[in-house]
Amino acid sequence: MTVSTVKTDQASAAVPPVARPSAPAHIIRDDAEAIAVARALAAEFIKDSSRRDRERIWPVAELDAFSQSGLWSINVPKAFGGPEVSYATLAKVIEIISAADSSIGQIAQNHLGVVAAIRTVSDADQQKLLFAEVLKGTRFGNAFSEFGSKRAADFETRFTDAGDHVVVNGRKFYSSGALLAHLVPIVALDDEGRAWYAIADRGAPGLTVIDDWSSFGQRTTLSGTVIIDNVKVPKTHLVPGYKGYDRPTADGAIFQIIQVAVDTGIAQAAIDETVHFIRTRSRAWIDSGVDNAWDDPYTIQAVGDLTLRLHAAQALLEKAGLAIDKAVAEPTAETVAHAQIVTAEAKILSTEIAIAATNKLFELAGTRSTLAEHNLDRHWRNARTHTLHDPVRWKYSILGKYFLNGENPPLHAWS
Repeated sequence: MTVSTVKTDQASAAVPPVARPSAPAHIIRDDAEAIAVARALAAEFIKDSSRRDRERIWPVAELDAFSQSGLWSINVPKAFGGPEVSYATLAKVIEIISAADSSIGQIAQNHLGVVAAIRTVSDADQQKLLFAEVLKGTRFGNAFSEFGSKRAADFETRFTDAGDHVVVNGRKFYSSGALLAHLVPIVALDDEGRAWYAIADRGAPGLTVIDDWSSFGQRTTLSGTVIIDNVKVPKTHLVPGYKGYDRPTADGAIFQIIQVAVDTGIAQAAIDETVHFIRTRSRAWIDSGVDNAWDDPYTIQAVGDLTLRLHAAQALLEKAGLAIDKAVAEPTAETVAHAQIVTAEAKILSTEIAIAATNKLFELAGTRSTLAEHNLDRHWRNARTHTLHDPVRWKYSILGKYFLNGENPPLHAWS
């Protein structure tokens, strides 16, 4: 493991790129193997997850194990040598990893989303080229969001045509995974205002990634500021992302379902911690008439309620994955809208249970659970930070408009 040496007050120093994998990544055979590999990795990732959060230690070895395991290529189509697992399986993989360490679960989100976008919008030659990179173990980071724009979809980063390549200029923030990526997809506009993914080499001249992520949650998502100063990107790596939203496709729902899976994983982790603490450390309340905290009837009821709501979120997560599978196979206005709607429902439940479970942990486990040695507040901090993606209040609006007025959700990466 590597401790970050570039602190927020010294953010002028760029973080150097990492080397590409020296050996090809494993290729997952099927859905069952994907789940088994995720569980095996999670068992290792959880061991030092609290320390990584407390000391903000980058998950270098963990990330290498994750991407080399084959789980970063599970949505590469079979036609290009990939596993092409169900999106229900992909979501479960991210949930399992996120229950062990939600920062590591989030790092894969934009990589998998870009892989999906390449399938949707790239021509066969570009797909062959980029999918081959992914199957080898190459990691995409991201340089999508911008700090000062009025809305999330407003971009100032642009590129200009320079023959066999384009030149990109701009500045990005919230760039999860960019610090230890091998390639960095940059959302940049052409002269018509259309958004593309300009996939730059992490070590390209003019591409600077700064370790200045200072949020109280999701502390080791390898995010920060990306400065793009006349960065050259070959046209072979210029992906017309806008095409994923100028007609009905599952691209937006795919980006969304991975967010849902992270939050569901956080909720699972919080409930697991709650049960463990009550069973090993908590005391029964003086008026309860019982000797053990786990026999307290109010505690029993609360844990049952949390678990029920978690299972409801997990069921909708699986349902959303299956709906996305259908929308990928048969992209029509109806199938895409259905996938978006079920994913929005899952997003609501996963957000609500992640916040409830991470908050209820302390109420049920008791005062001892707030001691710094346990670092249990990391689950609440992670849930509160990550669930701010794509506000749930707008998901309710999407559902109401759909079920009341027959209005399909908008087509973008946040829906």
